[in-house]
Amino acid sequence: MLSKRIIPCLDVRAGRLTKGVRFADNRDIGDPVESAARYYDEGADEIVFYDITASAEERGIFLDVVEKVASRIAIPFSVGGGISSVKDMRDVLNAGAEKVSLNSPAVLNPALISAGAEDFGSQAVVLGMDVRRVPVSEAIPSGYEIVIQGGRRPMGLDALAWARRAVELGAGEICLNSIDADGTREGYELTLTRLIATNVRLPVIASGGAGKPEHLYAALTEGRAGAALVASIVHYGEYSIRELKEYLNARGCKARLDGSA
Repeated sequence: MLSKRIIPCLDVRAGRLTKGVRFADNRDIGDPVESAARYYDEGADEIVFYDITASAEERGIFLDVVEKVASRIAIPFSVGGGISSVKDMRDVLNAGAEKVSLNSPAVLNPALISAGAEDFGSQAVVLGMDVRRVPVSEAIPSGYEIVIQGGRRPMGLDALAWARRAVELGAGEICLNSIDADGTREGYELTLTRLIATNVRLPVIASGGAGKPEHLYAALTEGRAGAALVASIVHYGEYSIRELKEYLNARGCKARLDGSA
């Protein structure tokens, strides 16, 4: 059985680590570089870095922060926010990331996924999906809608349909963020997670809502996710990455400890 991954998420605004609830009321909570180094030391499997206002502000990502984070860790590092061209992808990868996360720009220009997969390989292209629950309709039969630009712009696009299309375009992984659950610490959106994880042939990272170890266990078992993104639960020092992994292992949900497979 493949080990489940625990992936701390660094939401960065103006070069600082920030955290909000349902994509709003973000506040400064520290230095992303120091946080990345701490999570690496605690045994994180990967790190995800999002420049959360780059797309909405129509600017490039803060490459200097990417370089500083990459210099402090030796695990896979995924970067998203404001990546709207192959050149942007190349710049981020050259700055030290192993993967790029395409979210808003990919919705607006789906060919970007294919271009990235062709130039850098599907393993380097992560589809970031920000999703909100809506009434079921002909346009959105799953009841989950894609929203872009940091939760500001609903697209009338069905989340499952978009995930399936991204697979065809060459994405190698999906990071699935529930806007409804984000920052609430009340648990991942399991219905959404299971919907995507069981209907696409890609690894799915569950994101949004972790508040206690039981939530990770539910996402990785009942939700069928291959990995769990964590933020508040580790940012505020309530649990370490190692403590979360020990909890999962004690319940038969395999997570890598000390270099184990």
